Amino acid sequence: MLEAVFIDTWGWLALGHRRDARHREVRAFYQALQEEGALCYTTDYVLDETITLLFRREVFKEVVRFIEGIFQATKEQRLTVERITSERFSSAWRLRKRFQDKPKISFTDLTSMVIMKEKGIKSILTEDEHFLQVGMGFQKVP
Repeated sequence: MLEAVFIDTWGWLALGHRRDARHREVRAFYQALQEEGALCYTTDYVLDETITLLFRREVFKEVVRFIEGIFQATKEQRLTVERITSERFSSAWRLRKRFQDKPKISFTDLTSMVIMKEKGIKSILTEDEHFLQVGMGFQKVP
């Protein structure tokens, strides 16, 4: 299957929001990644967005269970959470200025692109077309 996949906010929301139209598909895809030992990545910025949005959409207890599952995956080294350092922040800012013709790209997405480029990750679990529009070779999965 895939060696490494980046999971963005949409991917986590689809996994954590049972009423999401693609929840089952995304859950099956994520489970397959885990079974095959694929490396999964995300960032602290992505998790910040995810936590905020899930608490608006789901029951408190369910969100806590889901987010603690993410933390457990990190402890078990099934998921790597990359931190946005000041250097990575600056790189994302340079991308923001470079993509002035794409004002709808979120800064969080730009920080994700920095990590993906740095780690050589091409596959991303997202619905966001911006990752395809920037010409950096990213591909959406599943």
